[in-house]
Amino acid sequence: MTLSVADLPPVDGAALGKVAVLMGGTSAEREVSLMSGTGVLAALKSQGVDAHAFDPAERALDELKREGFDRVFIALHGRHGEDGTVQGALELLGIPYTGSGVMASAVAMDKTMTKRVWKAEALSTPDWVWLSPAEQTRERVREIPDTLGLPLIVKPPREGSTIGISKVQGYSEMAEAVQLATRYDPDLLCEQFIEGDEVTCPVIGEGASAQALPVVKIVAPEGNYDYQNKYFTDDTRYLCPSTLPPDEEREIQRLVVAAYRALGCRGWGRADLMIRAADRKPFLLEMNTSPGMTGHSLVPMSARAAGISYERLCLHLLSQATLDSGPERVLLDPAAPDPEAA
Repeated sequence: MTLSVADLPPVDGAALGKVAVLMGGTSAEREVSLMSGTGVLAALKSQGVDAHAFDPAERALDELKREGFDRVFIALHGRHGEDGTVQGALELLGIPYTGSGVMASAVAMDKTMTKRVWKAEALSTPDWVWLSPAEQTRERVREIPDTLGLPLIVKPPREGSTIGISKVQGYSEMAEAVQLATRYDPDLLCEQFIEGDEVTCPVIGEGASAQALPVVKIVAPEGNYDYQNKYFTDDTRYLCPSTLPPDEEREIQRLVVAAYRALGCRGWGRADLMIRAADRKPFLLEMNTSPGMTGHSLVPMSARAAGISYERLCLHLLSQATLDSGPERVLLDPAAPDPEAA
């Protein structure tokens, strides 16, 4: 079943307290994060939320506690924002935050670990080869096309927004692709290329209550959905409704919700997939636990197709902010009697 605006409970923005919108940060996706955060900040303010911009690259996170922030909307992308590190700091500060917790964020940020989980759960994902720095010899790298076939994808396993990714058409292109990817991550992920339609599908909620939003089909110039085409041009076409057959859309939504639950995600997320042209089988590529919220971003586009405005989406996500141990911490009094001893 697809999530709709009717599934979202009413929220009083003013009752959510003082809110920090984390944006910017220190990752390679800083520019995109600033765009996402600016949009989220304006949306929350329009809904009566006492929201403030907060850039962790410019301010220490402990200022959140000193300045009395009640909850945080994480609009950071990439390292030190989407990888469990900021989530861990907020856990220690006791400030509820949007999106997945520490473990799910860390696992989802690492595409290799994500694929291992999905494979263990029998969820379809392209074949891959992971190489540590010590394994990245010329001989080993040249063997990769024999294992995965050509073309193939080379990427840094812990980056997002297509940063550092190359599509390799021949053996001679491997060295340059490896050099680019390892500028962003010492490890290397080489992945089987799936020829077909590129789609993405957001999920909202947690556990058994998690529901998918409509699928978005991506049609990029010459099939090149790179950083530039993703954020800074209007040449890429996004189809939502996706124009996929209804049974295909339902299967993608089912697969994405299963993938989201397998990683232990909560709050929201967005999975990227390829649909193999030969047999229309969908393959999971990655899970984004802090998706973009820019003017070109796909979660807001999908939400609109379900009747959910950008402002309503931001308000709902903020209302679901929590901690790994729940919205409130229970502080144990060492002098209190041991309930187990009763």
